[in-house]
Amino acid sequence: MRRTRLLVTAALTSAGLLTALSAGTAAAAGPAAAAPERSAAAAADCGVTWGSRPKSGTGTGDRPLTDVRTGRHDCYDRMVLDIRPGTPAGSASYRVRYVDRLYQDGSGRPLPVGGGAVLEIVASAPSHDPETFEPTYPGHAGEPLPGVQLKGYRTFRDARFGAGYEGTTQLGLGVRARLPFRVLDLGDRLVVDVAHTWTALR
Repeated sequence: MRRTRLLVTAALTSAGLLTALSAGTAAAAGPAAAAPERSAAAAADCGVTWGSRPKSGTGTGDRPLTDVRTGRHDCYDRMVLDIRPGTPAGSASYRVRYVDRLYQDGSGRPLPVGGGAVLEIVASAPSHDPETFEPTYPGHAGEPLPGVQLKGYRTFRDARFGAGYEGTTQLGLGVRARLPFRVLDLGDRLVVDVAHTWTALR
């Protein structure tokens, strides 16, 4: 009986039928077998073309910062700086760039920020009311941003308050590695998106 099975197997292999049977079995495995192809397609769908060079905007607004929040998306992690609505309605100027280390504006003191790379974010949205000098955002130099929890994020690792200095707010955003990012100026919001990977660019 064993000899018969061996002869049948040899015959099927010679005819190419055993290979076809194996392929059919893999196809029947269903979604799990197709997962790598779907993952590659999903990465391509991100269409990230932002690059990692410094980005800046030359707005004239000086309305105060009221909150900083973060969110997770399929292709990137997002940080949003909320700016008090009202007049003057001009957008805040900003500068976002990778730095070797975050140094506090004004004092020059180095501030520790976790992660494989650090984005420095500076916006002309002070953390206090320009008229009353009352605080509008409760950030403290070198401390984690209030209410920001980054557990489970693919790209973000740390978020620290740098300084309120000469009408600006400085933040440090620690990320997994030096990854592409973009900045969106939405008037009463400044958005910083950092992509999960460079893969979609190549």
